[in-house]
Amino acid sequence: MTSTVSPEEILALPKIVLHDHLDGGLQPATVIELAAAANHPLPADDPDTLGEWFVSAASAGSLPKFLETFAHTVACLQTEDALTRVAREAVLDHARDGVVYAEIRYAPELHVEGGLDLQRVVDAVRAGLDEGVEEARAEGYSIRAAALLTAMRHADRSMEVAELALANRDRGCVGFDIAGAEAGFPPSRHAPAFARLRDALFPATIHAGEAVGPESIAEAVGLGAARRVGHGVRVVDDIAFPSDDSHGSPTFGRIAAFVRDNRIPLELCPTSNIQTGAARDIASHPITVLRELGFCVTINPDNRLMCGTSQSHEMARLVTEAQWGPADLELATLDAAWAAFQPYDVRQELADTVFRGFLGADEASLESGGT
Repeated sequence: MTSTVSPEEILALPKIVLHDHLDGGLQPATVIELAAAANHPLPADDPDTLGEWFVSAASAGSLPKFLETFAHTVACLQTEDALTRVAREAVLDHARDGVVYAEIRYAPELHVEGGLDLQRVVDAVRAGLDEGVEEARAEGYSIRAAALLTAMRHADRSMEVAELALANRDRGCVGFDIAGAEAGFPPSRHAPAFARLRDALFPATIHAGEAVGPESIAEAVGLGAARRVGHGVRVVDDIAFPSDDSHGSPTFGRIAAFVRDNRIPLELCPTSNIQTGAARDIASHPITVLRELGFCVTINPDNRLMCGTSQSHEMARLVTEAQWGPADLELATLDAAWAAFQPYDVRQELADTVFRGFLGADEASLESGGT
């Protein structure tokens, strides 16, 4: 690959997605069809216009405003058929984007307004993920898909969701998460659930360091024993950088040092972080300096509908706006492969797929005269 890395080259690369919300990744046309079936009014009835509305409304500059847009998608996901369809389409969208492994997270408690119980929600999503993998295979793609069960951090069902995840750990559920408005709802509110998961040796990734600073990350990796951090962008607040006219080195606070020294993967979502005000722009997004400082950073789309993005688009923005090269993309993708909530042999296979894919792209570029 050349140092610029074209969109076509990026699309062809094998990709790993660790942070993708089911209710934030619907196709606009699907939202319109499901909303009509649910008698739910939408701000627009044309797919292009609706897609633009979601991106605009989610770009209000705060996490709470960003989350308000989910009222429309959650309202459409209250039946087994809808959940299965959206999960299937999510896998296919990722496969067509070159993703070879995707962990798709959702909060079962948000999908019971139509009478489903939590287990039926899990079963419906699992059926959709499986169907998506099979349909992708029929189209010539190879992708693995797994589920993360999320508890809403402002609610009180985290123990119930933790038990649900454990009951389905051999049926496609590979991890636990808490999400929602971060300010005022720290991980410590759900300490019993995290203790239960630790005792059961079940992995957790916790949304932290997006709307709240390093103290949220400290609770996530401390009492929450998070093996990954969802977003974690504000770990940079625990790093003191030298002034522009000095030649000193950055000084790490205890939290930042712990995250870096223990290679705790950060599930960074560049476009989303800008929309919620956690970062100013792609060029100055902390993902670049964190990578340079040795943190384990991964690239993720977060909510493809609200962010108007895909994994390839996130990578392309880093290339064009933050001067990332192929080696940077490869390292972040390899880190994501090894951070997957999968057995060692599966992670090794994913890492090998990533390595071969990037190497193959590089060889193809050389054959065509690239440098």
